Amino acid sequence: MSTERRAPLDRRKVADTALRLLNETGLDGLTLRAIARELDVKAPALYWHFKDKQALLDEMATEMYRRMTAGAVLDPADTWQERLLAACRDLRTALTGYRDGAKVFSGSRFTGTEHAPAMESHLRVFTAAGFTLPQAVRAMRTANMYTIGFVTEEQGVRPLPGERREGYDVEERARRLAEFPLAAEVGKLLFDDYDEQFEDGLKLIVAGIEAAYGIR
Repeated sequence: MSTERRAPLDRRKVADTALRLLNETGLDGLTLRAIARELDVKAPALYWHFKDKQALLDEMATEMYRRMTAGAVLDPADTWQERLLAACRDLRTALTGYRDGAKVFSGSRFTGTEHAPAMESHLRVFTAAGFTLPQAVRAMRTANMYTIGFVTEEQGVRPLPGERREGYDVEERARRLAEFPLAAEVGKLLFDDYDEQFEDGLKLIVAGIEAAYGIR
């Protein structure tokens, strides 16, 4: 009989294991049974910590956020534009680090309060610049939702950096749409250069916020 003592199972350990498996299986293949097998426990043991898969996804999203913000230092002297751009860029980087990362994050509920310090700091920067609290929330929410939606679409083509899903050959698409030259040409704009696409979208959002609220 082995005398080796197994480390106690907790929510953080389960979420960490789930995030590792996510890159192998994707969200559709991530099951509580597979996670339990990886942890060398019976599946019912996980229900002591998570009542269902959504509860696990909530913890996974929270752990992704913890990792994203670990060690980050926010400068109160940032302009609201600088703060918005940095937050969106950091979120995209975090989400693209996991297969289906945006799908996991989307609609999830944070299980702790780790997000509160950054949220408070962001809101202070925005309100100090002249935004009302509702305006600040709308501006930040719009940019956040844009980022999650963008990465969701990006990962539909590139599940992970360096991977490309079959069926997204831009040149082949152009050949099939040859009789529609404008539609054929936009394949390069839609399915390549995601870094540039993302930055262009952020510029549009910042410009829209400035125009809507008259705050620069």
